[in-house]
Amino acid sequence: MHSLRRYESFARHIELLFRRLRGPVAAFAVLVAQSFTSVFAQSNAQTAPLTPDIPGKSQEATQDADYVKREVMIPMRDGVKLHTVIVIPKGAHGAPIILSRTPYDASKRTARFDTPHMLATLAQGDDMFVEKGYIRVVQDVRGKYGSEGDYVMTRPLRGPLNDSAVDYSTDAWDTIDWLVKNVPESNGKVGMVGSSYEGFTVLMALVNPHPALKAAVPMSPMVDGWKGDDWFHNGAFRQSNFDYFHAQTTQKGRGGPVPRGYYDDYTAFLEASSAGGYARQSGLDQLPFWKKVSEHPAYDAYWQGQALDTALAAQPLKVPTLFVASLWDQEDMYGAIAAYETVEPQDTHNDTNFLALGPWRHSGVNYEGRGLGPLEFDGDTALQFRRDVMQPFLDEHLKDGAPKANTPPVFAYETGSDAWRRFEAWPRSCNSGCAAKPKKLYLEPAFGLGFDAPAKADVAYDEYVSDPAKPVPYQPRPVSFADGDAWKRWLLVDQRFVDGRPDVLTYVSAPLTAPLRIGGAPLVDLYASTSGTDGDWVVKLIDVYPDEVPSQPELGGYELSVGMDIFRGRYRESLEHPSAIPAGKVQLYHFALPNANHVFLPGHRLMVQVQSSWFPLYDRNPQTHVPNIFFAAPQDYRKATQRIYHAAAQASSIELPVVPAN
Repeated sequence: MHSLRRYESFARHIELLFRRLRGPVAAFAVLVAQSFTSVFAQSNAQTAPLTPDIPGKSQEATQDADYVKREVMIPMRDGVKLHTVIVIPKGAHGAPIILSRTPYDASKRTARFDTPHMLATLAQGDDMFVEKGYIRVVQDVRGKYGSEGDYVMTRPLRGPLNDSAVDYSTDAWDTIDWLVKNVPESNGKVGMVGSSYEGFTVLMALVNPHPALKAAVPMSPMVDGWKGDDWFHNGAFRQSNFDYFHAQTTQKGRGGPVPRGYYDDYTAFLEASSAGGYARQSGLDQLPFWKKVSEHPAYDAYWQGQALDTALAAQPLKVPTLFVASLWDQEDMYGAIAAYETVEPQDTHNDTNFLALGPWRHSGVNYEGRGLGPLEFDGDTALQFRRDVMQPFLDEHLKDGAPKANTPPVFAYETGSDAWRRFEAWPRSCNSGCAAKPKKLYLEPAFGLGFDAPAKADVAYDEYVSDPAKPVPYQPRPVSFADGDAWKRWLLVDQRFVDGRPDVLTYVSAPLTAPLRIGGAPLVDLYASTSGTDGDWVVKLIDVYPDEVPSQPELGGYELSVGMDIFRGRYRESLEHPSAIPAGKVQLYHFALPNANHVFLPGHRLMVQVQSSWFPLYDRNPQTHVPNIFFAAPQDYRKATQRIYHAAAQASSIELPVVPAN
């Protein structure tokens, strides 16, 4: 090397000397000197000119980072390896681990910003973990992104629906076992946290849990896809799922939404006729998961066998668990509370099973929670929960020497009064086992509402015509499922946009003179008849604001949903075995609205709306009984006259879980 440098210096010296000469010989001498210089320079170069400029693997510069990131492939018991990202605070020792298992790209979930700071590289909801020195681990579920294996949407537990050797329970067990043996910076204790699908994987890990799993926080988890979470609500199919099916199952990474030639999805789905027709014209009928869904429209063994609340209730509760639910969850409003209530009888000392109810949208606990839609809350409610309740709960069970947390059995935000409350149990009001008893709110003649049971009325019913060609929209048109902001807040949309439609019945009370508190799930007893042989029933419980709200004028007369849901009439007698509705005969439809922890304030009024479509979020009922509504033919869709009864013997009502003022 030193010799090359001497020769190079000598050549340059000769070149400078020759430049002082004149004539052709001198010019030739300069060229010769330059060639010697070039040769020596290339001989001394470190990188060849044709070295590829996009290497197969690069190493990020992390010398100034406050964390270390490792990407590993963790082997499962069947030989499949799962891609896992481990983010460790630099210098960590004896640190607990927080694990999430996701179908949404572990690499992206651990790279919010390109930054040397752990707080900014992780997701917003991980802020407390960083401040407390936790190790953060995110893993791709099998078959997605960097993980090997086959992807099965919400892979069932081993058993009648899964004859393989693995499920999400075993994958969690194998992952935790590997982590506690191969992450030397940890203290051997693992907690799991996740929302939505990731909440589903948390619950799966609670089935035969690994001994190192010491705490779990499932947020808005998918628990029962037929009864009230992602895919159906009481038998009515949620058509917004088509974009999710397409994005999740058309490729190993992230796919896009369904290609469409419409902005207004109301028009797109209406012209497609049935959900099956939409799937066929969009090419979705080739997707295996759509085939599974469309082949099981009723609550048969396929759906019953996947109900996680049932699975959790069948075994001992070994891991302290904090279920987190959102009061305006537009996707998974059913699962968290259903699972909490199912396993609660096992918590004999009231110190293992916990519930939190926040005033959020789906997964809103992980973002800023100062307001939602038109509502403004008392501070950042999501941060308050993560900081004051969730993190102390995790610290108690995961950090060595941490103090016992003052975790209430139930931590619930009371909407209306805008304050957090601490309760001993949930629900607060019910027919058996609760401190308070519900009160029936009756539909009355002349479209009134009241708590007095009706006497014999001259007019026994109200009626409307439900026309499948003109379904009631679930939010103001145009409706675009791609509009993320609209999707997040549609449950809080002012219901005046349908109040007054001839196919929507509206019942309203007198203004309240005292606060009315509810804590639990309102129960619908709807006595109704139809001139068709099938039909849907949508019931909404609404808080009507005074005509004038000086502090927030845009809320004057606002019709705010407290709880609303849909019920498919063919399942009135059996969820598993549907039957035609006898035309013209009064039937009882009994179902629950979502849980609420709400105060109707003085000056406000109670309102109930009843309708028979909620489109295009839910597929249209043809109002003619067919074997499978997914594949109803255009001629099956017919108008029907719907009657809602409120006479003494057929008194339609909503049973409100009323609680005392104190």
